Amino acid sequence: MDNNVVLRFYNVDYEYVEKKPVLTEANFSIRNGSKITLMGQNGAGKSTIFKLITGEVKPKAGKINIDKNCTIGIAKQVIDKKDLELTIEEYLKQTFGDDVPYNYIVKVKESMNAVNLTLPVDKKLKDMSGGQQARLLLTYSLMQSPDILLLDEPTNNLDADGIGHLVTFLLMYEKTVLVISHDADFLNSFTDGVIYLDVYTKTIDQYVGNYFDVVEQIQNKIEKDVMQNARLVKQIKDRKEKANFFAHKGGNLRALAKKLREEAEEAENSMVDVRKEDRTIRDFIIPVQEDIGSCVLKIEHLSIMENHKVIDKKLIVPTELYKGDKLLISGPNGMGKTTLLKRIAKGNVPGIEIGKDVKIGYYTQDFSNLKYDQIVFDSLKESLQEGMTEQDLRSIAAGFLLSGEFMGKKIGDLSEGQKGLLAFAKLVLEEPGLIIFDEPTNHINFRHIPVIAEAINNYDGAVVIVSHMDDFVRQIQITRRLELNKL
Repeated sequence: MDNNVVLRFYNVDYEYVEKKPVLTEANFSIRNGSKITLMGQNGAGKSTIFKLITGEVKPKAGKINIDKNCTIGIAKQVIDKKDLELTIEEYLKQTFGDDVPYNYIVKVKESMNAVNLTLPVDKKLKDMSGGQQARLLLTYSLMQSPDILLLDEPTNNLDADGIGHLVTFLLMYEKTVLVISHDADFLNSFTDGVIYLDVYTKTIDQYVGNYFDVVEQIQNKIEKDVMQNARLVKQIKDRKEKANFFAHKGGNLRALAKKLREEAEEAENSMVDVRKEDRTIRDFIIPVQEDIGSCVLKIEHLSIMENHKVIDKKLIVPTELYKGDKLLISGPNGMGKTTLLKRIAKGNVPGIEIGKDVKIGYYTQDFSNLKYDQIVFDSLKESLQEGMTEQDLRSIAAGFLLSGEFMGKKIGDLSEGQKGLLAFAKLVLEEPGLIIFDEPTNHINFRHIPVIAEAINNYDGAVVIVSHMDDFVRQIQITRRLELNKL
């Protein structure tokens, strides 16, 4: 390979299903030390690129050249369910395989410090917050100081401090980084190039520049292509009309008609495929449960984590939620926000009172309340309320881009973003009186977020939200706040 090029794709083709390509003749190269964003529509093949780099899958055609001296580390989106019973030490020890050094614990603690993960190594993964798990996934990838670091949605569940620490780390990291993320501000803080995957043409374009510069370049290209096509359409129409007119004349005019038809055909061949962006989910309404009382939720005391210890806190003024209220629960990673949401979801527990017969809808950040072995249609059918039909179910699912082929898929085979859309569809079908949202923007395409925010604002029941995405929170009409770090 060329000097400083550590990774190159040559005319790579890939397909999961026969005759349904994901990538077609993909070509790009990555130089040592560069920080590259993978960008593209849902299903364009961003995660597939990572799998091809790690060797988890093989290309159907073409070649992938990786510098033979390079090591690769990948930070995945989520921790496998089978690993949740492990301790931090046991989980990170796996990175050594069968060749565990005697001083491995030193490497474990060094990697944890690099991402500011300050937890005892005997803590079980299942007892960690979402933000702590996000840092652990990054720690796992750093254990071998990889020459090529692959990050898949690394800011999910991270608070502002965690994102700031991650950006600082990436700016200081002297090796190569490839990132998949929907967080534009995060990407713009360190990106120096973008690889754009197009789900419609199955092709790849490579750009140089920071994230916002590249987005502008792409938009300019779309506008240029639209204008070029409009000019060509006008030219084609003109040539065809003139060719038809001269074709019925004699002598040299017939030759002119032929030339005009050839020019029209050439212009048609010059038409370019204008890049299309992802479809956005349809506007939707979450129906509210009928006949719920005035006070839907009352929180009088709760527990938070301080210095890895559980501390009980009695609220000076109880937090009460009524129909239409939106409660934002905030605080740094690890303070117990998700634990509090789980307690609320259980119903009436000490210190937390739910209104009589209130039905709770719960959007979990790890989708733990979805059955991964169940097919999508059966999962939606479970949420179907009395009086609804299968046609209602399919119509609602289609609004969340879950139609046709998705109905028969196992939930475990969906992408994380598709699992999120399924969870929203189930909430619409369930008609709850209280909805709990734990990081509802994780894995969700940024185009869907304003639609989701509008649906939450229009929901007439009570809402409890935990979210580290400031832009999303600003779109919600918050009526109550509970700041755990200020109790």
